[in-house]
Amino acid sequence: MSTTTLAALVPLLPFLGAVAGLLTGRSAPGFARPLAVLPTLLSTVFAITVAVRQGGGEPVRAATELTPTGDAALPVQLALNLDGFAVLVAVLVGVVASCVQLYSTGYLREDPRYASYAAFVSLFTAAMLLVVYADDLIVLLVGWEVMGICSYFLVGHYWETQAARAASLKAFLVTKLGDVPFLIGIFVLATDAGTFRISGVTGRLTSQLSQFELTHPTVVALLLLAGIAGKSAQFPLHTWLPDAMAGPTPVSALIHAATMVAAGVYVVARLLPVFAASTAALVVLAAMAAVTIVGSALCALAQDDIKRVLAYSTVGQLAYMAGALAVADPGAAVFHLLTHGAFKALLFLAAGVVIHAAGTNSLAAMARMGGLTKIAPDAYWTMTVGLLALAALPPFSGFFSKEAVLGAAEHAAFAGAQHGTGTVTVPAAGWIVLVAGLLGALLTAAYATRLWLLAFRGEGPRTSAREHGREPAVMNVVLWVLALPSLALGLAFGALSSWFDSGSLAPSLVTSVLATGIALVGVLVTYAAWRHTTALAASRAPMGAVAAHPQGDPALSEAEAIATHEPAYGDIASAPDPADPGRLLLGPLHGAAAHGFRLDALYRALFVRPVHAAARLVRFLDREVVETYVRGAALGPGLLGTLVRRTQTGNTQTYLGALVVGSLLLTVAVVLVAAGTGGA
Repeated sequence: MSTTTLAALVPLLPFLGAVAGLLTGRSAPGFARPLAVLPTLLSTVFAITVAVRQGGGEPVRAATELTPTGDAALPVQLALNLDGFAVLVAVLVGVVASCVQLYSTGYLREDPRYASYAAFVSLFTAAMLLVVYADDLIVLLVGWEVMGICSYFLVGHYWETQAARAASLKAFLVTKLGDVPFLIGIFVLATDAGTFRISGVTGRLTSQLSQFELTHPTVVALLLLAGIAGKSAQFPLHTWLPDAMAGPTPVSALIHAATMVAAGVYVVARLLPVFAASTAALVVLAAMAAVTIVGSALCALAQDDIKRVLAYSTVGQLAYMAGALAVADPGAAVFHLLTHGAFKALLFLAAGVVIHAAGTNSLAAMARMGGLTKIAPDAYWTMTVGLLALAALPPFSGFFSKEAVLGAAEHAAFAGAQHGTGTVTVPAAGWIVLVAGLLGALLTAAYATRLWLLAFRGEGPRTSAREHGREPAVMNVVLWVLALPSLALGLAFGALSSWFDSGSLAPSLVTSVLATGIALVGVLVTYAAWRHTTALAASRAPMGAVAAHPQGDPALSEAEAIATHEPAYGDIASAPDPADPGRLLLGPLHGAAAHGFRLDALYRALFVRPVHAAARLVRFLDREVVETYVRGAALGPGLLGTLVRRTQTGNTQTYLGALVVGSLLLTVAVVLVAAGTGGA
């Protein structure tokens, strides 16, 4: 079987599994698990085979026309591009999706809607794989939009809860807000370049022989950037992602690690020559990344929900990737995408086990519980690996990929200034990313340490493992599978350089020492703050409600934890816990950071309320004005019909009398008219 045929089967298999799962979910629920797991596993095997065959060499491309567009120069083609970026990202998607499907067989083992859930996960996977392999912007857009609708259904899986319903709608609308300019940008770009083929666009922009330049490079780049900010949850369109934690934990792992939010970064990496054509766009991208890195890390340090901490972490780590792209290093960006996909999937899936073991998603409640290391030892050890990778401490994978980003920023900041190889905006972008990245390293280490201490080092009354349900073995197996790349994938930086056709991804000595030292400061300061605040917890009663049915399905425990968090604490994001080291570290910033610096409130005031007011006005005009005219137009014929109906008595004498009276009136009228005419 040829490489291109195998590549075509990679997204096709999970798509067929999704269709079969949706068609047979009700009539044959026993097939739901095989239809979810087997196509995704086989697709992953094919993706690995494609990667081995491609080997980081010359891109393999194939295309066939799907439909004419009326313009022979702009056909829509089912085109595949298999380069080092695409094949490795496809392997990441396949591995994480397979782990999520396997994990879900245990996590949602008693869920009555498991069949539809698994089918949408498969469809989600197929859509992301289509985005990864696509070499046509319209085909890429199809996968892009399918992911959006799948996120709506999956985030709203617990539709019985208000939080899930609101989160799914918010995720859909906010991402659509970015998708509209993204679509316009695609058409403007294709019109300028004369093709929808990504390789065609980038080839014309980077060719030494071509004199091609985009007519409006900044406009195109900023239009595309709006859609990428929505999909990859970057400021100011990031607010949907923390609320999306109302969905099941495996969905969170899939969205955050290998699909949807990674799609925006991947598309920028593929279209980087378009962004590089505008130095203004690169500076905007760098500024957006810097604000997102720092802001999301501050928010993560204030969250009480363990999954919301990880959600804000994802926002910040994606911003690191965007920062690498802003300094024109797609290799560092995709390297961090790969390592982040491994350790973030691990962290979310481990969080699902912890929530089931603790019966709550509240870190404040976990800190007073104690004993979670014995109740969930697999989650404890693997989550420790994931948090060390997140904090970018050596030798874990996150250290190497984050240092690649910081090294690229350092090179852009100093090389541009020293050698004059670019305009002043290029070193400016490097400095923006470098400073924000170092500050983000401090804050990332701080919130990772806080999560670990509160979840696993609580000093409350010991909880017996007999009091909690034991998670299925498949969930723990998946955690250890993901722990391996979280620990060791970064060591492959030497080999990945050739796959990405980029410069060296080796850590820079200066940034490595500086960033690691800053991260260690974050760890030590957070530990000291925790030691100081632990005494406050000893004199207080346990906080919050623990979900009911601890022996039940893990997904049921999570749904109940989400539903009980706000009633227990009065806040979906925070908890009134004076023993939280985050409160001590953030000081007066804590309240604002816990609520995302009130951006949701600002958006409600600027956009949501005016739209609601306009909707109420339209409804009033429709009901009181338009419908009044409609009712008036119908009232006249109605009254006439009523009068005519009353004359239909069925009495012959009445009809004859009316006929005689009418005849007399007509005769008198004729005589009067004739007399008047004769007199004239």
